[in-house]
Amino acid sequence: MKPVLYAHPFSSYCQKVLTALYENGTDFEYRLLDHNDAETLLDFETRWPIKRFPILVDGDRQVMEATVLIEYLGLHYPGPVKLIPEDPDKAIEVRMLDRFFDNYVSTPQQKIVFNAIRQEADRDPYGVREARDMLERAYAWLDRHMEGRVWASGDTFTLADCAAGPFLFYADWTHAIDPALTHVHAYRKRLLDRPSFARAVDEGRPFRKYFPLGAPDRD
Repeated sequence: MKPVLYAHPFSSYCQKVLTALYENGTDFEYRLLDHNDAETLLDFETRWPIKRFPILVDGDRQVMEATVLIEYLGLHYPGPVKLIPEDPDKAIEVRMLDRFFDNYVSTPQQKIVFNAIRQEADRDPYGVREARDMLERAYAWLDRHMEGRVWASGDTFTLADCAAGPFLFYADWTHAIDPALTHVHAYRKRLLDRPSFARAVDEGRPFRKYFPLGAPDRD
């Protein structure tokens, strides 16, 4: 029996897990969450009333949260690419960087997007300014961090890069990365050139018209 992933290809957190799956060629069943498929949506919402995706179902076990899904896959469906290093100190760095991309890139990026889809009266200009400021600080830190590095934790592609791919992808659409931050731009391009993440991006292309801020004609 293979694991079942409930996901949508345009979701950044789903792309994070899909990148890990594609990186290792893991066999899985893809349950696409589509408003035209009421049965799958009901199944998903029954399993996880919080209604945040992706989730992974493996036999009688259900796993939530993208980072945890990737850790679970590494334990139970290991492949040639170890996305969490065996060395405990290196693993700590990878997990720290994963949280950096989740908390300081993805979270403010999504705050800006979610604000844009609210009714005008419910919008939060102050919160958006805070989110944009956080992205500026995160980009600047990352540019210094990436100097001399190929991937987030060095020369090896890890969980942190699975997070960085989709989060930097959408963040640059949402709040453009300063061209002067050349290390961040080079890293983002390497991520887009990585076959596993490139596949996830390609699968999301048909849905670009739904990006609330308008998807740029690139990437």
